[in-house]
Order: sequence, then structure tokens, then C-alpha cells
Amino acid sequence: MSSVGRAILTCQAREKTNGEMAKASATPRVPARRRANAVRPLPNGPHRFLRLLATIRKITRRRRRGLAAVSPSSPPPLPASDRRQCATRPPAPPSPPPREAETPQEAKRPEEEEEEHAADAAAEAVAGKYWAHRHSLFSLYDRGVRMDAEGWYSATPEAIAAAQAARAAPAGLVLDAFAGVGGNSIQFAARGCYVVAVEIDPHKVELARHNARIYGVEHMIDFVVGDFFHLAPYLKADLVFLSPPWGGPSYNQTPVYTLDMLKPKDGHAIFQAAQKIAPNIIMFLPRNVDISQVEELSWLSSPPLDFESEESYVQHRFKGITAYFGDVAR
Repeated sequence: MSSVGRAILTCQAREKTNGEMAKASATPRVPARRRANAVRPLPNGPHRFLRLLATIRKITRRRRRGLAAVSPSSPPPLPASDRRQCATRPPAPPSPPPREAETPQEAKRPEEEEEEHAADAAAEAVAGKYWAHRHSLFSLYDRGVRMDAEGWYSATPEAIAAAQAARAAPAGLVLDAFAGVGGNSIQFAARGCYVVAVEIDPHKVELARHNARIYGVEHMIDFVVGDFFHLAPYLKADLVFLSPPWGGPSYNQTPVYTLDMLKPKDGHAIFQAAQKIAPNIIMFLPRNVDISQVEELSWLSSPPLDFESEESYVQHRFKGITAYFGDVAR
């Protein structure tokens, strides 16, 4: 080859080399770390794709088996975020125990139970003396009539209570100012009267309500726990029945029983309180009462009230004096 041909080949080689160097300098260089992470075409692409499908099928089968192993009643697993919240959330307080069924009456305190036991014991002790007269006090005694110790000697015999109630007009409103265990209130209700029974002792009110239930007249009586003298200014009725405490069984040891011996106040104060409630008054008093004092009570009204006194007997035994004031006097 001539020298001219060699020179031409040398120039072409240099131009080619310079062009390759220019391209290399124009292309940005990739760091070695990035070149290592760069995505490269994988050889055998179809085989890799088939392996990927097989892996997906295996994962799907495992998940199905896991869901089948979980019972239907168990809740599904929580996401990771919910698990973290449940881990940090404080535990729920324990549920309160089931409440017992409520009883109609509240449990009584030990002091109240002791008082009731003492009252029952006292009533049993007194009942031994008056046991033979139980049916004269309440004809339905055997059906469950209950009385306290004071009731055994202070209850009006049923025959006398019925005779006193016969003076009242049916469907009238009667106020029993000292109701006790309910003997008189029951007979007024049996007469067809509506009765307001006032008694300061709550235990006696319970006994009176119980006894009225036995006689079937509980719906005709309104029982009120209270002091008659405090309630009197607010009460109105057609008739007032007064059978105040006589002072116990020792009343008959006095030759002449005067009205100032009545309890809790003297007879004049009791009668005046009743006058403001109703124009008709019935009083049941001891058999040895001073009848002249009783008649004087009718003069406290202007004009004076009609007055009538009647001796009350039970089986030919003189039990007391019933005084009638107003229209109930014959």
C-alpha cells in the first residue's frame, strides 16, 4: 500500500476514535451503585413469568386453607393499625353482676325488726288475758286479723262498732280520728261510707290496713299516718268518730272518769277540733265517764248540738258510753 493510502486509513481511524470519545463524554455516567440496582433484562423471560404464576397460586391456596380453619363465630383478624390501637387502649371495665329481682317492700333495718319482734311479744303476752274475747272484737279473727298489745284492750267490740256505724248516712264521708287497728273504720266502710282513718302510729296503720283487707273494705278506706290535731285544720267530713285512748285498762279503777283523763289531750280540746271538721260527732267513752261533762260538750256550739248518750253492751256486759252529737242523735 502506498503512503497516501496509509495516511487516509490513519485519518479515518482517528476520526472514528474521536467520535466514540465524544459520544462517551456526552452520555452521563451512572454510579456503580445505581448500575448495580438498575433493572436488567432477565434471560429466559417466559420461564420467569411461569414461576411467578405458580408462586401466586401457592399463596392463594394457603390463604384459603387459613380462612377455612377459622371458625365462623370467631371475628376476623384485625389490621395492623387496629392491633396497635387495641394494644394501647385500656381494658374495658368488667360488667356489673346481674341485679336481683326487686321486692315490693324494702329490707327492714335490724332496729325496726327488733321493735316489731318486741311489739309482737308484748301483744302475745296481752292476748292471753283477752283471748276469750277475740271474736267479740273481730268476728273474722280466725281469718288472720292482727292486733298489737294496745289493740287487744282498746279496740271497740265489733257489735258496738256496727251499732255506731248504723247512725251514719251511707255514702257519707267519715273521719276516724284515732283509728287504731281499724275496728271502727271497717264497720263504717261496711256501712257504705267512705272513711279517712287517721293514726299516728305507722305500725297500727299497717295492722288496720291488713284487717280491712280481710273484711274486703280496704278500697273504702284511706289510711293516713299523722297527728289528728295537726291535720284537723285541713280536713272536712260529714261525721267525725272519736275514740281517743282512755289511758289503758286501769281506767275502770277510777270511780268517776273525767274528760281531762283522755289522751293525748283533754276531751274539750278533742271535741273542739272535731267541731271544725263536721257537724256530726260520735264519741265512744268509758262506762264510768261523767255524763254531765259529756253533755256540756254540746253547748260549745251555737246553737247547741243535739245530744244523745247510749250505753253500749256486749253480751249483756256494760262496755262504754256512746255519745251522739248533731243529726246522728235521735
